[in-house]
Amino acid sequence: MKLDRRRIHRYAAIASTMTAASALDVGAVVIANEQTAGLGRHGHTWHSAAGSGLYVSVVLKPTPVLTLALGLAAQSAITEATGIVCDLRWPNDLMLGRLKTGGILVQLTDGKAISGIGINVNHESFPPELAAVATSLLLYSGKRFWRDTIFDSLLNAIEAFTEESPADILRLFAHASSYVSGRRVTVELPEGAITGTTAGLTADGFLRVRQDDGTDTIVIAGGVRAAGS
Repeated sequence: MKLDRRRIHRYAAIASTMTAASALDVGAVVIANEQTAGLGRHGHTWHSAAGSGLYVSVVLKPTPVLTLALGLAAQSAITEATGIVCDLRWPNDLMLGRLKTGGILVQLTDGKAISGIGINVNHESFPPELAAVATSLLLYSGKRFWRDTIFDSLLNAIEAFTEESPADILRLFAHASSYVSGRRVTVELPEGAITGTTAGLTADGFLRVRQDDGTDTIVIAGGVRAAGS
């Protein structure tokens, strides 16, 4: 779908681009140089150091497998703008090795899909509680990148991937992610953690994990990590 590039809402600093975007119409784009209370999954905050990352929210129409489509868009934009190929950890993380460099968060509000994308671009370091699990494009490559170049590529990619059919998104995501099939993972579930081998996606975009006893578990939400990490 088309985004309204004539009226991109830009902030030097804001509590959360997601909160700002929730009051806007479909097609709106919000970007900030810094977030003081960026939203992450499960109520966590997203570390949003000033001048270092890409902190973007877009307002979209709710569609099937939208989170997976946005992951593909972010992955494509990073590769186009920097040459770096990120892995996609189902359903919403951009990975470089076993470290996270970006994430997607989609919240449904008043019939709109408020979609946040955070990418760690030029971060030189992270707080102690994140240092073991997070990285940036700078730390990974040793190079600094223009955030606006990645931002432009991201908008183009969002428009392109949100036009794809759900079946094509599932196919593309399975091809782009090492986590979808044949990966040993541990999954945190409400009833406790399980370990198994990923066995593809369902038609709804959920992850199938085959435990060692041969039983399949359909994972509906996140909490997936490489086994042993």
